[in-house]
Amino acid sequence: MMTSWLDHLPILPVLLPAATAILLLLLGDHGGDAHGSHAHPKLRWARRLAMGSVLLGLALAVQAVLLADDGTIRVYRLGDWPAPFGIVLVLDRLGAAMLLLTALVALPVLGYASGGWDAHGRHFHAMFQFQLMGLNGAFVTGDLFNLFVFFEVLLIASYVLMVHGQGRERVRVGLQYVVLNLAASALFLIGVSLLYAVTGTLNLADLALRVPRLQGGEAAVAQAAALLLLVVFGFKAALAPLSLWLPATYAAACAPVAALFAIMTKVGVYAIWRVHGVVFGGDSGAAALPADSVLLPLALLTSAVGVAGALAAPTMERLVAWLTVASVGTILASIGLDGQAAWGAALYYAANSTLVVAGLFLLTELVAAQRGEAADRLEPASPVAQPVLLGLMLLLAAASAAGLPPLPGFIGKLMILQAASAHAWQALVWTVLLGVGFLTLVGLARAGSLLFWHVREDLPRSGASGASPALLAATLLLLAATVAMSVFAAPLQRYADAAAAQLADRQAYGLAVLGPDLLQRGSTRPYRFEPAAAPAPVPASEAPR
Repeated sequence: MMTSWLDHLPILPVLLPAATAILLLLLGDHGGDAHGSHAHPKLRWARRLAMGSVLLGLALAVQAVLLADDGTIRVYRLGDWPAPFGIVLVLDRLGAAMLLLTALVALPVLGYASGGWDAHGRHFHAMFQFQLMGLNGAFVTGDLFNLFVFFEVLLIASYVLMVHGQGRERVRVGLQYVVLNLAASALFLIGVSLLYAVTGTLNLADLALRVPRLQGGEAAVAQAAALLLLVVFGFKAALAPLSLWLPATYAAACAPVAALFAIMTKVGVYAIWRVHGVVFGGDSGAAALPADSVLLPLALLTSAVGVAGALAAPTMERLVAWLTVASVGTILASIGLDGQAAWGAALYYAANSTLVVAGLFLLTELVAAQRGEAADRLEPASPVAQPVLLGLMLLLAAASAAGLPPLPGFIGKLMILQAASAHAWQALVWTVLLGVGFLTLVGLARAGSLLFWHVREDLPRSGASGASPALLAATLLLLAATVAMSVFAAPLQRYADAAAAQLADRQAYGLAVLGPDLLQRGSTRPYRFEPAAAPAPVPASEAPR
């Protein structure tokens, strides 16, 4: 049978960055000066190779979205082993959308880093590609254990990127980041082991069919595993009260790394969505972990804590990091509301908030570079070299983050509020989300006034020239993507709603991954090896003489 390269599309977003990272390591990577103007020839080649790979990855992600839009769930069986016995990669609407979002963040961030940040340490581009490999793998895997594997791949790469450029503060915060993630990984393995013990499978499609049939003690063990996994995924996503690590970590990282990390929290959100929204959703029988009883209150708390931290932040980097926490809370609150409308709103808002936060991290570094010793501290300082351009960019980002019309932040929050209109927690959800939006606007308005209006003419100018066109273009590209989301809001909303409906359809997902035979047999009988029955005794009259 003739096969097309499209048949291999689910695995290509994983193989491409992996192969690129290996080539980059073989090439070697030697840093140049701080601005990269006299970069080593190997570094210049590394930039070209990395950028070509990210551009190709963006093309693959676009193709994945176009293919997934017809509603077909494409399954890639590694080694041609059937699920649930073999490893499968699954490309559906949600996975394809997350692949595209990752590529849209990675492209401008890599362009920004190639302006000089990649020259502050060695093997930046190889680690960047390994990070993309882990991110893409997490979004297409159809197996819970392989989700753990891709988690570890992206985390190991993030450990190196976290301390890129070195510095005492980065090393100190990076050590805490590593220790906490190692503890979370240990809990991940314990949760996975408990789940396998009572179901005999870790395939997500198979779990979605088996968990609702658990009873008694097995259901209790599965629910304990779900709670452990919620702790793990909540830590990765920065869900309160497990979110206090994020502001210090993101603020200490260099600007392009922090911008890339904006998509990393969405891996935790995605895992909660797949595992707790579907496998342990409200219709999962005795093992169910209803989202509105656990996830929704924690998500609202996360939003409130995030915006409070943003108001109290002494630096712009800390402010943006706390806004990352607040946005995660809003996304998870929408997931916790449950239902197609709420889940569609969550996907739309997640895309916008990721792009805005990534753009704000890059913009913060551009402003800090022009303020002399004050850097990004929220205090009066000498005027910046490009006040009008940078001020307008901050105004655009602030308006979208706060949810002002007609930007996509407003559209996303409006979708969430509409989805909550018939929910028992409607009053609290509306109060928190509207209050968070207002306080976000207050916090960013205060920051903008201190950065651009309350300048001290008595201080000597920093002497820094305006940002280079390449750095400005990378930042503007992220902010322009949010404007495009507003222009194309209608088709994007239809896609998000269709992705939510597809995600909630367990039978269709199980049919695509397991096939009709295993779907019927696997949903009623666990994969367990029963001891063979003892042979019947042979009558004495028939015994051999």
